[in-house]
Amino acid sequence: MAASHAARQPQNDGCRTLSLSGHVGFGSLPDQLVKKSIKQGFCFNILCIGETGSGKSALINSLFNTNFDDPVSTHFLPSVQLRAQTYELREGDVLLKLTVVNTVGFGDQINRVDSYQPIADYIDAQFEAYLQEELKIKRSLFSYHDTRIHVCLYFISPTGHSLKTLDLLTMKSLDSKVNIIPLIGKADSVSKTELQKFKNKIMSELVSNGVQIYQFPTDDETVSEINTTMNGHLPFAVVGSMKEVKIGNKMVRARQYPWGIVQVENKNHCDFVKLREMLICTNMEDLREHTHARHYELYRRRRLEEMGFRDIGPENRLVRLLVFHIE
Repeated sequence: MAASHAARQPQNDGCRTLSLSGHVGFGSLPDQLVKKSIKQGFCFNILCIGETGSGKSALINSLFNTNFDDPVSTHFLPSVQLRAQTYELREGDVLLKLTVVNTVGFGDQINRVDSYQPIADYIDAQFEAYLQEELKIKRSLFSYHDTRIHVCLYFISPTGHSLKTLDLLTMKSLDSKVNIIPLIGKADSVSKTELQKFKNKIMSELVSNGVQIYQFPTDDETVSEINTTMNGHLPFAVVGSMKEVKIGNKMVRARQYPWGIVQVENKNHCDFVKLREMLICTNMEDLREHTHARHYELYRRRRLEEMGFRDIGPENRLVRLLVFHIE
């Protein structure tokens, strides 16, 4: 047999590494996975948190280059309401099922201390729905519409001073449940000098208050350099607009003011391009994986412990007897 002529190297874990003397075929596995993924399509779920009028809808429209026709929000809701809308988008052969969850009325109440609670409950509810699907005897995870939140775009008002107490409370309450990317909305209302000082102030306050925001991963050498650089640009100062303005011979998406024009996709004007590159082009899959492996896993472990599940202890003895009950 060919294996008898192969070099054998014993491994610490009992697995030996063998060399092949000829073609086998499993080198095509990545291609098979790509074909299967394209056929199945992808889902991505974005949670937008920010006060009414902070530019959430304009930015989402700009990011995906389409008009989602999000209804105008009111300032007079008695409590925060979450509105989820799902769309199917196609780019080339790739189908994306995108869900955008908006926090309607966030920050509009007189008593805003508990404004984050409906948001935390919503995130947990999506985890619970996925867990219940996993625990079914007859599961259908392949066709299941996964509504777990993959990223939270947190819109900070461009005050130029510091984070509001509501911002710190909300991000601190959610950072163990969701990947948070902080943004300064409508950043064209702050001068460049003030904006950089504001960015530094925000990051300092997040660190001093122990808020864990999402860090673009640096362990993959193909993206480590760009992700390291972009981590240093957080929070992104963004501007969104679907309106086109003629500059020279080109039509560009921009916001026009009496004093000048702010181009959405001009890196010298705002961080919109940086956000799009990081969120969609480079790290969308990592956000999905991080949601499943970290945030959902924390929720799943806690819920299974509540149900009576325990891991196997030393010498294959049960740490605790299994009491399985689901209402």
